[in-house]
Amino acid sequence: MNAQVIKTAAFDVDAQKGFTPLCPDELPVVGGHLIGAELNFMASLADIRVGSKDAHSPLAPWVVDSHEQMLKPTGLEHADLTWVSHCVPGTEGFTLLDELPAPQDYDYFVWKGVEPELHPYGACFHDLQHKLSTGVIEYLNARHVRQVIVGGLALDFCVKTTALQLAGAGFKVIVYLPACRAISADGAQQAVHDLQQARIELVNSREQLARVASHKE
Repeated sequence: MNAQVIKTAAFDVDAQKGFTPLCPDELPVVGGHLIGAELNFMASLADIRVGSKDAHSPLAPWVVDSHEQMLKPTGLEHADLTWVSHCVPGTEGFTLLDELPAPQDYDYFVWKGVEPELHPYGACFHDLQHKLSTGVIEYLNARHVRQVIVGGLALDFCVKTTALQLAGAGFKVIVYLPACRAISADGAQQAVHDLQQARIELVNSREQLARVASHKE
């Protein structure tokens, strides 16, 4: 395919206040509230903008009472780890960062984890087994997208998994690191390793992203 006709999508993964210090009782990723402008820059280089949000029940079986109880195996089939309640519809934590469009103003939008038993990380499938598509892969293929720029929260869980799912579906995937933050430093390091192993391109600056997204690098 000629480089001039390759279509690009920007994917804002779970850029919600529940993953920022604006909601300290949820999952306050350090610096998570600072990525809005970088996500908008990604979108300025793309033909299509897609996004996702967690939408969880406060009564989900994986919910625990404190941060100290998190990240423990649940033994559940469709939710592998414990988490505190976060991104509950109708709460501040459910909302996107103020700099971003409303969900209905995206070209395509995914709500994740609506069923209480399901706690997916990637935005391409509703389940951990990758059986129940959210439709975003099919949408991007129908729109002839071949390249996806990914950013959002958090790098070490939902961003990484979404990027790997997209790469597995055959898209060229670029992860724009200034538009991401991780829950932990160790998690970020592991995410970078896993993404590199999958031959996903990691970009560290606006200048580099503009070059890579336009196929000049």
